[in-house]
Amino acid sequence: MILGTNNLNKHFDRLSKVELKNGISKGISFVQEEAKANCPVFDGELRSKILTEVTEEGDTVRGTCWPAAEHGTFVELGTGPKGQADHEGISPDVTVAYTQSPWWIHESQIDREVAEHYHFFHIDTPQGRFYQCTGQAAQPYLYPALKDNEDNIVEIVRKEIKKQL
Repeated sequence: MILGTNNLNKHFDRLSKVELKNGISKGISFVQEEAKANCPVFDGELRSKILTEVTEEGDTVRGTCWPAAEHGTFVELGTGPKGQADHEGISPDVTVAYTQSPWWIHESQIDREVAEHYHFFHIDTPQGRFYQCTGQAAQPYLYPALKDNEDNIVEIVRKEIKKQL
């Protein structure tokens, strides 16, 4: 007979019932708050549209944080020649192909206030005003929110697991 077998079996039984979803949910919420705190703000749309989701598939629990604003990825990774020249801080696991030529944005696709804020060159034509864009440097807010806080996130999940044990 091995002493402590019953206690060991009880411990293993408790471990098999550990619920990860709550810890992952708190961890990804931490990432979301960090991303919101560090994202560039013009009108607040991007900050208000940084969302999270926690999913379970079998034994896997996954927390996801993403920008629901249309321009969120462009801010994170940068665009055009400016983005290619200055994209420090984005995930090294992401390969980005940057357009090298300037592009034109019709006035129906951008608010005049936004275009003027960024000092876009424009031309007026019979079809309306067109703004020329040559890109923007990357302004990472999502990847750093995760990468710079890995230890904090692990600690959040650890505390949630410990509560259950």
